Amino acid sequence: MMKLFIYTLFMIPYFFFNYSWNLFQFTILFLMLLFISFSGFSFFSMISYNYGVDYYSYGLIILSMLIISLMIISSNSIKNTYTKNFFLFINLILCLSLILVFSSMNMLIMYLFFEFSLIPLLVLVYTWGYQPERLISGLYLFFYTLFASLPFLLVIINLMSTDMSLYFDMEFFIPYSFFIHMFMFFAFMVKLPMYMVHFWLPKAHVQAPVSGSMILAGLLLKIGGYGFIRFMTLHELSFLNFNYIWFSFSLMGCILVSMICLIQGDVKCLIAYSSVAHMSMCLIGLLTMTKWGLLGSFLMMLSHGLCSSGLFCLANFSYERYSSRSFFLNKGLINLMPSMSLMWFLFCSFNMSCPPSLNFFSEVFIINSMIMYWSNSFFYFLFISFFSACFSYFLYSYLQHGLPHLFYCYSLGLVREFLLMFIHLVPLIILILSLNFFF
Repeated sequence: MMKLFIYTLFMIPYFFFNYSWNLFQFTILFLMLLFISFSGFSFFSMISYNYGVDYYSYGLIILSMLIISLMIISSNSIKNTYTKNFFLFINLILCLSLILVFSSMNMLIMYLFFEFSLIPLLVLVYTWGYQPERLISGLYLFFYTLFASLPFLLVIINLMSTDMSLYFDMEFFIPYSFFIHMFMFFAFMVKLPMYMVHFWLPKAHVQAPVSGSMILAGLLLKIGGYGFIRFMTLHELSFLNFNYIWFSFSLMGCILVSMICLIQGDVKCLIAYSSVAHMSMCLIGLLTMTKWGLLGSFLMMLSHGLCSSGLFCLANFSYERYSSRSFFLNKGLINLMPSMSLMWFLFCSFNMSCPPSLNFFSEVFIINSMIMYWSNSFFYFLFISFFSACFSYFLYSYLQHGLPHLFYCYSLGLVREFLLMFIHLVPLIILILSLNFFF
């Protein structure tokens, strides 16, 4: 693992050269291929200096590097500005902190970088955000995370004082207290985000630049799910006792958020709320504590990371041409950008979990685990699935059809944009072919 960290640290001199933009992207992709090619991969492997990876962190680290490199392609408007080297540096710091979160075997180090990843994200929102409202949305993001994670630090100190160890494999303390259970998972619930602590997410998404939205939807929401997976193996008893509370919140929240999606007037806002709905599904799968639920949630993390990131890129393409994210001004895109309407259709379909996408398989696994946990949850799933199809269909039909308000030109997609969408799309389909990798 140390070769990963040293590789990223030695990339810092790049930012003193003018040709660093494409080179930075190439080196991140090279690092990803290097990581994929590491051999000797079984359960926990590549253990060195308190770091190691297993199946969950393996997939999420690869996703981190892929999304970071795609962020560079999508942020072409920053390429010719004087802040471009600073932008690349922030992305590198974000990449390093995410790799450290996903590969750490020590709770305290995981917590530190879990919190530290907030700082580069705030810099992205404040420096390259769109409107002056970004100041208040950054504040929301900062205080929600801070308020939730300080109790978690107290729990970690408590674990250290009782067990004298903070390693995931050396932890045997089983808390029976509801408050310890809640404090431990409140930080991950806010990051996920669970319904009722989700209000920072649409605010942050709407004001963030496209790269900030991609990293938020693609990875920072996945840290919450990853934390659940890690700590659930240690504290099974408290989970068995209290899971039904969060399960109920997630079921109701998923339906309510899907209905909220239908009244949005902002494209990015709708995609952000759809992320909350999908992450509620992910949490439902995790809380069932079955193999199917865990696998379904993990696959949903990967598929949602790519699908949601792709939708934010598509929304940005129309924003660059129209300078607006409003549904009412972005109508009739099939007349303005006919070449992109297939991509809109595919990503909206995958967002509502149509086969042959990875989202479809993850939802099949999650619905099975839901019924194993509580048989009547099937009725809730019908509503979840129906409303999910409704908002995805609403997103596609409202944007593509209708009369454009400003029919001034006929605009083709750029090669860079097609490349970006293609890289998002291919893993969603290809990963289905390698599902036997997970068994």
